[in-house]
Amino acid sequence: MMILYIRNMMCVRCKIIVELEFEKLGLHCASVELGKVETFEMLSDDQLAAIKSALSKSGLELIDNKKSILAERIKNTILSMVYKSECHVKINFSNYLSQELKHDYTYLANVFSEEKGITIEQYFIFTKIERIKELISYNELNLTEISWKLNYSSVAHLSTQFKKVTGITPSLFRHFSNLNIHRPQMCEL
Repeated sequence: MMILYIRNMMCVRCKIIVELEFEKLGLHCASVELGKVETFEMLSDDQLAAIKSALSKSGLELIDNKKSILAERIKNTILSMVYKSECHVKINFSNYLSQELKHDYTYLANVFSEEKGITIEQYFIFTKIERIKELISYNELNLTEISWKLNYSSVAHLSTQFKKVTGITPSLFRHFSNLNIHRPQMCEL
C-alpha cells in the first residue's frame, strides 16, 4: 500500500474527482479521504507524474514535503471538525488537534503558520465563518441553531465574530443571500 497526500482536497466533490482521475489512470484506491489517498499498489515515478498532472487540472496537488503534509492534515482536521462534527460538547481546540495529529500544539501552530501564512486560530475562525455563510444561505436554520451547531457560546458571539471577519452582520448576509446577491464559497478555503 502507498499513501499519497493531496493539497486543496476539501469536499466530497474533490474526493470524487480524485477517484475518477485514479480510475482513468487504471489505478485502484484502497481509500480516499480529505487530503489523503491510499492505493493498493506502490506507484512508479511515471504513475506519480501522471497523477500529479491529472490532479493539477482540477486545482489539486500532490504533496510530499513533511511540513506541507502536516499543514494540510491540520487544515483537513479543522474542516472535518467544522463541517462534520455533530458533537456539541465544548472541547479544547488545541488539545483536540494535538490528540488527532499526535503532535504538540506549539509545533503544529508553528508548522501551520510557516506553511500557510496564517495562524491555526485564524484559519479555524475563517472556516467557521464560511460554514455559517453556507448554513445561512440554505435558509433552514436560524442563528440560534447555527450558533449551537458550531459550538458558539451565544448568538451574540457568533454575530460579533461574523461581523469582524466579513464586515456585515449575519442578518444582512441572510438578506443578501435571499436576494441571490451573495453565494457561499465552496472549496475555496
